[in-house]
This record gives sequence, C-alpha cells and structure tokens, in this order.
Amino acid sequence: MSKGIKAVSEKKNIALTSVIAAIFLTTFKLIIGITTGSLGILSEALHSGLDLIAAALTFLTVRVSDHPADKDHNFGHDKFENFSALVETFLLLITCVWIIYEAINRIVKHHVQIEVTVWSFVVICTSIVIDFSRSRALYRVAKKYNSQALEADALHFSTDIWSSVVVLIGLTGVLFKFFYADTIAALIVALIVLFVSYRLGKRSFDALTDRAPEGATESISRIMKDIPEVKGYHDLRVRESGAKKFIELNIHVDKTLTIDAAHEISHKVEDIIEKQIINSKVMVHIEPEN
Repeated sequence: MSKGIKAVSEKKNIALTSVIAAIFLTTFKLIIGITTGSLGILSEALHSGLDLIAAALTFLTVRVSDHPADKDHNFGHDKFENFSALVETFLLLITCVWIIYEAINRIVKHHVQIEVTVWSFVVICTSIVIDFSRSRALYRVAKKYNSQALEADALHFSTDIWSSVVVLIGLTGVLFKFFYADTIAALIVALIVLFVSYRLGKRSFDALTDRAPEGATESISRIMKDIPEVKGYHDLRVRESGAKKFIELNIHVDKTLTIDAAHEISHKVEDIIEKQIINSKVMVHIEPEN
C-alpha cells in the first residue's frame, strides 16, 4: 500500500470510529437525560448529537478533501475541510442558544425536580472515558497528516470531556439538594461550547477568506535569510486550504546568471520552503537584482 493510500485509509477509519462513538454517546445520554429530567445531561445529549453531525461531516469531508485536483478544482478539494469546520461552528452556536434559553427559563419560571440515579453518573463517566480515547486518537492522526477536519473533530471530543466533568459536578450538587446546580452546569457547558465555536469559526473563516496563516510569513522570512543566492524578495503571499498551504513569492537573483542557473535557484527555494513548512506548495517567480 502506497503512503498516500495508507494516509487516506487511516484518516477514514479514525473518522468512522468517531461517528460510531458519537452515535453511542448521543443515544445513551438522551435516554438517561429524558428519564431523569436532567438539563445537564440533556444539554450533553444535544452537544453529542451535534458532535455526531460534525463527526459525520468530518468523515465525508475526509473522503472528498483527499481527491486530487481536477479541471474544476485546480487547487484540489482541501477547502471542504474548512467549510465543514464552519458548518460545525454554526451547529455549536445553535446548541448554545437552546441550552442558555432552557436554563434561564428553568431558573426564572419554575423549579424542576431532577431524579439523579446511578445511571446518571454511569452515562457521564462512560462519556468521559470514550471522549478521552477518541480525542487522543483523533489528535494523533490529525497531527500526523496535518488534517484540520480531524483536528476539529478532536476538539469537539476533548471539549466534551470538560463539559461532562461540569455536568458531573452539577449532578453531585443535586444529590445535596442544590437542584440549580444542574442548571448552572448546563450554562457552563454552553460557555465552553461558545469558546470552542469561536476558535473553530475563526480558523475556518480565515482559511475560506484566504487570510495568511498565523506565523507563516515570519517563518518564510527566516528561511529566506539563510539562502545566500537570493538577493531579496517581495510580493510574498500565503493562503491555506484545508491541511495545505499555497505560497507564492518573487525573488531577486544576480542579473549576470544564466536562465538555467536562475531557474535552479528558484527550484532550490521551493524545495527548502516545502521541506520546512509541512504540506506546502510553493511557486517562485524570478527577477534580476538591480
């Protein structure tokens, strides 16, 4: 199996197992949340439900984004990852609106009696264990292949860990007759989700609007200083598409060089940048130094 095929296969497999995990957690939390009346667990069920949609989007995105460039998509299909992350952001924001509305409604209008059973704790503890294992596995593959879609999915699962811990604290408060602890826990879950939404949304929006990746320009500037054949450079442009970075720049070389020699320097610059900046594609234009 070639390296490219192996990468696609590993990314698809990890995305598929995340879908299966999300289906299990959503169903489990929903059943326990409805039977106990716990807003904290119901908010977690809704959070996991949107995680399921996000995981399914990630699975489909990984399948599409790895397709090679064609006549209609000259730069490849990697931006499907960024679009998927933006959709996930909107789903998370919808979750927050519902959780905050329901929590405030319970606090202001009426008191809700919550039945806390052993299953309430079982479902949350199970969720923490599964979320921990999924997030670690997703982060490992995301880092290995520099995949934004898998990284976003990992962020969802890792956020679920903290929100589940908060709900666990809320359920413990209910045991001590502090019934609003569950509602407060739900509000904290919403704040956590808002924070994650902002991070996901900003990163995906920046990529879709071709904003230069943070730190990329500085990294390339440091690389160019170590190439003595380059007398100067300008019009450096960097944009991100999924896991890839597209870099363009004009370099100045000695005007006495032959066309072949100048062309070799441009290839050298492209090779050096592509080796130091993972998953990058570099295009260099040559100009004579005046």
